[in-house]
Amino acid sequence: MTIRSTAGRVAAYAWLTFAVLNIADLVFGLTGEPTYSLTALTVGVLLLLGCGLAYVVGLRPAIRADDEEVVVRNPLRDIRVPWAAVRGIEGTNAVKIRFTGQDGAELEARAWVHQTSPRAQAKAEARARKERRKTPGLDLTGRTPAAYAAQRLNEILQRQRPKTRSGAPDKAAAAKAEAGKARESVLGAVTWSVPAVGSLAVPLVALVVLAIVGVVN
Repeated sequence: MTIRSTAGRVAAYAWLTFAVLNIADLVFGLTGEPTYSLTALTVGVLLLLGCGLAYVVGLRPAIRADDEEVVVRNPLRDIRVPWAAVRGIEGTNAVKIRFTGQDGAELEARAWVHQTSPRAQAKAEARARKERRKTPGLDLTGRTPAAYAAQRLNEILQRQRPKTRSGAPDKAAAAKAEAGKARESVLGAVTWSVPAVGSLAVPLVALVVLAIVGVVN
């Protein structure tokens, strides 16, 4: 299962298309003569920086879940959490996953995807109450994209929980204790995304170099 922001991806692809056409115009002169001046190079690097932002903010963010783990891809960092390390998932104004980190402490991952401001959430709740008054029996309170995503993730989480039922109480207790030890040995990890950082760092360094060249010349 993969959860993404459709609006973010559409906006990112729109910018990428715009940037590619403009860079092609600078290099090949689609609408005139090719330009290789310092100003043109600066414009090209700014367009590339915009592409990096489009990738980091629009294309990268996602929540991926399979039978092994849930992965939260935020703009610059990845959070990988095996299901055994997950302590809780909730969706309010964002999808939040509580998990056991590398040092054994409880950490919280806040997903970039489906974030809403408290004000927007309050408006959504007000609309839901209004619809409930109009249509008795229809309750959309709390039915935000983040809440729905959290619900789907919790369904997968429940399927991955070890079954500890047994006819004998001692066997059930032993199975539960063994499952608890297994959860303690499985930890989530937070890492920086090298491609994401590079997509922003390289154009920024290039801009600094061009600025220095412009000052020197």
